[in-house]
Amino acid sequence: MNQSERRMYLIQSLLGESPRYAELTVPKQTEEQKQLLRSLMNVRAPAPIGAEFLEIQDAYLRQATAEKGITELSELRPLEPGLYLWRGDITTLACDAIVNAANSGMTGCYQPCHNCIDNCIHSYAGIQLRNACAAIMEAQGHEEPTGQAKITPAFNLPCRYVIHTVGPIVRGRLSARHEALLASCYRSCLELAEERGCGSIAFCCISTGVFGYPREPAARTAVETVRAWRRERGSAMRVIFNVFKPEDEAVYLGLLSAKG
Repeated sequence: MNQSERRMYLIQSLLGESPRYAELTVPKQTEEQKQLLRSLMNVRAPAPIGAEFLEIQDAYLRQATAEKGITELSELRPLEPGLYLWRGDITTLACDAIVNAANSGMTGCYQPCHNCIDNCIHSYAGIQLRNACAAIMEAQGHEEPTGQAKITPAFNLPCRYVIHTVGPIVRGRLSARHEALLASCYRSCLELAEERGCGSIAFCCISTGVFGYPREPAARTAVETVRAWRRERGSAMRVIFNVFKPEDEAVYLGLLSAKG
């Protein structure tokens, strides 16, 4: 199968799961088909699916990621010992673990083609990731508390693991409690990565964006917490601060230039 054939198979399989899609027409344009497939994956509730679907999905997603271009950690240069800054798509970064800014439900973003990192990670990891997260949450029996972390395989992403953490939501004035919870997110992810033997981890900008945490204080807490954790543990773990916007890159550059 080529990519077009795989995409059509996956779309038709997902459409066939629900009678509500019976009247839906598959568009002919490639980009519209891609959006439809991603939307169907985004809205699909956790549920088992056949081995043939997963085999074709995995081949499709891995080629799609390869076409975007994979960045190896070895290609990056640290701004200070063990600390890196990289602006790009975290779903294309090959390191031991990447961090997902999750919501308290922990099974991903269900809004079709939403551009949040939670949606992007689930979209390119494959539907196995939502099923794995759902199993964790079913066993846990309650929503994920803010400041903790859970780990799953990365499935079709070029990293080994995805570590999911729920950051604090800021509405109004930033408080010491917000700062403590955000720092807890970073420590929890680092500790979980260390437990799994990870030598590298990439953090997104946890709690910024729709969660409302101001950019500069969030970055300051991230850098200070990671520095302190590595120093206290004597850890050689390499930490990548992943940003997507130039504004975030500028903030981290300033912080990492002022070595602590």
